[in-house]
Amino acid sequence: MTSIILWYLTITLLGLLSFPIAHRMFPALADRGYALSRALGLLLWGFFFWLLTSLGISNNNSAGILLGLAFVLGLAIWALSGGRQFINNFLELGNWFKKNLKLIFAIEILFLLAFSFMALVRSANPESLGTEKPMELAFINAILRSPTFPPHDPWLSGYAISYYYFGYVMAAMLAKFTATSGGMAFNLMLASLFAFNAVGVFGVGYDLLSAYSQRHTSGSPRRNILPSFLFPTFLLIVSNFEGFLEVLHRRGLFWSEPPNFWTWLDILDLKEAPIQPLEWIPQTWYWWWRASRVITDYTLSGNHVEVIDEFPAFSYVLGDLHPHVLAMPFVLLVVALALNVFLGGWSGETNIFGLIKPRIHPAGFILAAIALGGMAFLNTWDFPILMALFCSAYVLTFVLSEGWSWSRLWDFLELAIPLGILSILLYLPFYVGFQSQAGGILPNLVNPSRGAHLWVMFGPFFILLFAFLLHQWRGAKTPARWRTAWWITIAGVLGLFLFSWLLAIVINVVSPDTAARFLNDQGAAGIREAFNGALTRRELYLGGLVTLMLLLASPLAFLSGLKPEPRQEKPSSVPSPLPLVFLLILFGTLLVVLPEFVYLKDGFLSRMNTVFKFYYQAWLMWSLAAAFGTIILLRELRGMWRWVFAVVFIITLALALFYTPLAFLTKTNNFTSSQGFTLDASAHLNNSSPQDAAAIDWLKTAPLGTVVEAVGGQYSEYARAATYSGQANVLGWPGHEGQWRGGGAEMGSREADIQNLYMTNSWNEAKSILEQYNIKYVYVGDLERNKYKDDQGRSMNEDKFKQHLQVAFNQGSVTIYVVP
Repeated sequence: MTSIILWYLTITLLGLLSFPIAHRMFPALADRGYALSRALGLLLWGFFFWLLTSLGISNNNSAGILLGLAFVLGLAIWALSGGRQFINNFLELGNWFKKNLKLIFAIEILFLLAFSFMALVRSANPESLGTEKPMELAFINAILRSPTFPPHDPWLSGYAISYYYFGYVMAAMLAKFTATSGGMAFNLMLASLFAFNAVGVFGVGYDLLSAYSQRHTSGSPRRNILPSFLFPTFLLIVSNFEGFLEVLHRRGLFWSEPPNFWTWLDILDLKEAPIQPLEWIPQTWYWWWRASRVITDYTLSGNHVEVIDEFPAFSYVLGDLHPHVLAMPFVLLVVALALNVFLGGWSGETNIFGLIKPRIHPAGFILAAIALGGMAFLNTWDFPILMALFCSAYVLTFVLSEGWSWSRLWDFLELAIPLGILSILLYLPFYVGFQSQAGGILPNLVNPSRGAHLWVMFGPFFILLFAFLLHQWRGAKTPARWRTAWWITIAGVLGLFLFSWLLAIVINVVSPDTAARFLNDQGAAGIREAFNGALTRRELYLGGLVTLMLLLASPLAFLSGLKPEPRQEKPSSVPSPLPLVFLLILFGTLLVVLPEFVYLKDGFLSRMNTVFKFYYQAWLMWSLAAAFGTIILLRELRGMWRWVFAVVFIITLALALFYTPLAFLTKTNNFTSSQGFTLDASAHLNNSSPQDAAAIDWLKTAPLGTVVEAVGGQYSEYARAATYSGQANVLGWPGHEGQWRGGGAEMGSREADIQNLYMTNSWNEAKSILEQYNIKYVYVGDLERNKYKDDQGRSMNEDKFKQHLQVAFNQGSVTIYVVP
């Protein structure tokens, strides 16, 4: 309990320390960045701590962490000292607190409830077992043990982590500051992220509604506090429609002998006969997993290809501390920065290095670079997306003052180029040692998404967004240029289709062997067969493309219809936030459209990862726009239409809320635990393997050195010593190392050498391997004895270790030998 309280107090006090910075840097936002001050403070603290340690100015210890915090304190003092005297600025800050007590109270209560709820969820299901959790815990523990940065790779001794690990630096930094173990930090970080996201999206929603009220209606911003709770509901609690379908399927509704509704729908496992006896509540433990596998791809030969379509509620049910989850609070921070720029928060008279027009404050430019550069370090996929969104919001300020012209493209590049350069330079130490499995762009020829699957995945947002866009067209009379929008949409979609096939032809000409393997993966014997099959698929799945084109053309029509505002309005009113909402809808749609035609090449050799990453960002953007649009419709519709929409909204929300409570109950076993409630992600070892737990506890306090242990497959119990102790082993999960580094060159013959080390009868041969990898600790437990057996079933030769090495730890069947 002490660790939980210290952790909560630390991030809360960090938010208060950072609020003067937020207050100064978000002048156009109604909440002045208060809801995002915790995320802002953590980003700045983590950035300075990581950068100073990476440059060798400080070390990865308490002094280095405090030095990073001192920089945040310095920025807070700067924020209070700017413009006027320190005392006047401090009093102004106090007056803001007095005027906004209800808003502050709502944010703090929301944060406390969200943090407490997720801490309770994690305490009922804390284990770092399965999926990517061992990797994530391994990174946290390795960073805790590394004396400097970049931290050592826990699963490949002699190398640094080759991954976007900034989020794990933040988790380890908080763990050290609060004297919390890595296992506890794993789950406390998840609880913190859930709370960061809840208040962050609440704040962005409140700012959007307040700007809309100021421009379009009259009334106090306080009237927007209660409706703003819809934003965290949409982002974190609402799910896709698969949860509702699970209930229908479990009840046996619409089921008959195939073909039937379920075989037509063709979602993993739902096309199988329901379990008898029929009930209302899904029973299989893993039923909640299917919600992240709604999109279904097949090769032309009919083989299933896995596609991941995760969304935030699923992420927190699963409990994965993966980069896309770690990055979300800072994605919201960038969205808030974009909104602030669009509303004129950084307009001034100062050019930046003589390059950028006076629409962005120099300090804001640097903060944007820290935030956007941090996205590349947190979850690299997000960096280009959010850079484009931020710069597009900047361009819209020129549209509202000068109108559309080709010079808007220059305005975009004028900010994007220097901002992109600075964003990379600030995080240059990360890029120096970073390797990636990404290998260019591949065409998606034969797997367009079915309309039925897209509507199951995004139906809650589609319904509400189309209603909002229809209202803007017919009810609110928002200017729109539909002809221009449809020309751009049709040309863009057709261009993507042609580009994908041009890319396929180029690959076929330049590298026939690569083309043959690629076409084989598509289930086609040749490019002509692939083309014919692709045309047939796209004709059959036309509903999905039509849906996306409608959702693409609508915001484009409203954005292209923007005209310069009358000059007399500028001093007295802020811009309407509607263009930024349209921009969020547009970007969300583009992220879903792109994987219909192209995807990033990686180790999975399919569009699985591209859909996963792009859909996740689309969910965030569409959830913001859908919540905003719903509130506006409930306020502005009159008469019968208001009641019709209210009924549609209630039904939609109800269907979208089936999944989350049922999934949490299933995953936590109805919030019961036979082992007791704990937030320690490694506590399960004490029950499942107490001897391993004791040995790992010894390794946690032992001097840093390379461990050798059994090597096995991904998503397994292998690499346990390195994962839970923070020491580096010779080789952990080979499959993951290959993904992180784009191949197996660095691993070399390690797996075979480790097997030889355990199996050989020759001490000289074993000694040579120990010296080659600078091994300090030899771990021998049941896993090693069961893994390394000869053809006759005889276990490894342990005598050579007993004779030549020192026994540093021994308990039951586990022994740790130390190399002198």
